[in-house]
Amino acid sequence: MRSADIPANAGARLTVDLDAVVSNWRLLAARAAPHAGCAAMVKADAYGLGAEQVGPALARAGAKVFFVATLDEGIRLRRAITQEIGVLEGPRAGSEGEFRQHKLTPVVNSLVQLSTWTRSGGGRAVIHVDTGMSRLGLSEREVETLGAETDRLRGVELAWIMSHLVSGEVQADPDNPLQLARFRDALAKLPKAKASLANSAGIFLGPAYHFDMVRPGAALFGLAPVEHAPNPMRTTVKLEAEILTVRTIADGRSVGYNAQWRANRSTRIATVGVGYADGYLRSLTNRGRGYIAGRPIPLVGRVSMDLVTFDVTDLPEEASRPGTPVVLMGEELPPDELGRLAGTNGYQMLTGLSRRYARRYIGSVA
Repeated sequence: MRSADIPANAGARLTVDLDAVVSNWRLLAARAAPHAGCAAMVKADAYGLGAEQVGPALARAGAKVFFVATLDEGIRLRRAITQEIGVLEGPRAGSEGEFRQHKLTPVVNSLVQLSTWTRSGGGRAVIHVDTGMSRLGLSEREVETLGAETDRLRGVELAWIMSHLVSGEVQADPDNPLQLARFRDALAKLPKAKASLANSAGIFLGPAYHFDMVRPGAALFGLAPVEHAPNPMRTTVKLEAEILTVRTIADGRSVGYNAQWRANRSTRIATVGVGYADGYLRSLTNRGRGYIAGRPIPLVGRVSMDLVTFDVTDLPEEASRPGTPVVLMGEELPPDELGRLAGTNGYQMLTGLSRRYARRYIGSVA
């Protein structure tokens, strides 16, 4: 089933393939150890693809546990699914009532947060321990304290104990086995509970990292889980925009702000209505590329707020007229590669996708 067609007057269009997202989740669930469940990390609005559309598709596929970053994300996702939702930032003082009202599970990141949760009545919670990221999670000292003073957990239904890998995508990184050992040490000190360590990349480190639940995020949306290895995930998005105008400029003429590019021949320039206000990064200036009917065209000149320009001189005129769609991200140019061209990563390219794009969901739409 598919959503309604995108309006004919939409100049820039984002197509999200929910079947590809579901296929990626199933592949990752199949790679997990037989005893390990497979959650779905849908923070940052499902990495820019739309959590309220992605969540129900994954729930129908069998995902039973979801994670988001913030309370507000959890509240929005709760409108779309009934499955368990963990909130990674945990409870702030005064937010406990909203957690309970919306049946959200806090991820407790410190003894202060644990006290906040228990003082308000407790309930189901996840304990996060820091094994090397040094951001959120109980420190080694806090783990020691909690292990010795388990009454701090009075009133808490301990759903999982979790941690997060620093460099799971780099399979030979020595931090991986070090974190695994630290996590096992923490589990031995804390009350017995189900455990979760592996993110997308951690799934590919092998069963030792899987414990009772894996938590893929980026790979669900097509990003490569392992550095310098073939990407087994399906591409989930196609971003395209129509050519607005085509003009021929003379040798030596510049294109765009600050004359960052000049023609060295008579050149046909196609202008497309996408820019950094849409998440198409300014750093793609003179580095990006688009595709017309599978053929690459170089981005020339500076990326501006609402417009980019491409050199279409080497294409037939009939193949590059106003109204012709240019693929800016998709099978031809996956988010990881576009991120590399922009000097960043595929995560930023997906999470920065603008709400100005007319969106279409194909596949498992409710």
